[in-house]
Amino acid sequence: MTLQMTPMVAKIVWVLMAVGWYALRIPHVRRSRKTPVAADGMDGTERLRLAVSLTGLGLIPFVYVLTGEPTFARRLFHPELAWAGVAVAIAALAMFRLTHKALGRNWSVSLQMRQDHKLVTEGVYARIRHPMYTAFWLWAIAQALLLPNWIAGLSGLVGFGTLYLLRVGPEEEMMIDRFGEDYRAYMARTGRLLPKWF
Repeated sequence: MTLQMTPMVAKIVWVLMAVGWYALRIPHVRRSRKTPVAADGMDGTERLRLAVSLTGLGLIPFVYVLTGEPTFARRLFHPELAWAGVAVAIAALAMFRLTHKALGRNWSVSLQMRQDHKLVTEGVYARIRHPMYTAFWLWAIAQALLLPNWIAGLSGLVGFGTLYLLRVGPEEEMMIDRFGEDYRAYMARTGRLLPKWF
């Protein structure tokens, strides 16, 4: 017996993706809290960026999954798009796992540097500077494919896209300030979101 893709199954996949992300992150949150913060960029602007991203990737789709609202933004459900969303969701969770594993105690939810912060260039970071952002882009794409609603489906792309565009520059400046030429050399040999092949 094969599983038939329906709008309800697609919603369940979105919920499982969110639960999976949370389950992957919890041990790293606990571990990183044990390492004091040396430089903190968590200001009002950063809180606003995080709130916009959380709204797009969490709040709006969660309301849709629970209630079907906003009903005026429904679009036709295509099982093949939802199946593609399943594949992208799996890729997103795999990338989350790889990034958390590589970062260890260096991980932070915002623009923070831990004491004895190391420049991580191993694992998935060997070819990609910001694989955590890659994982969130994959999440947003999976959400768009899984949820047949113009607002709930696309809110992740808008919400996370806003955070990414407003944060990645300051984050790279923070890394240059901390690691100097080592980070500039790292930038030269890696891609920001995808591996640099040339």
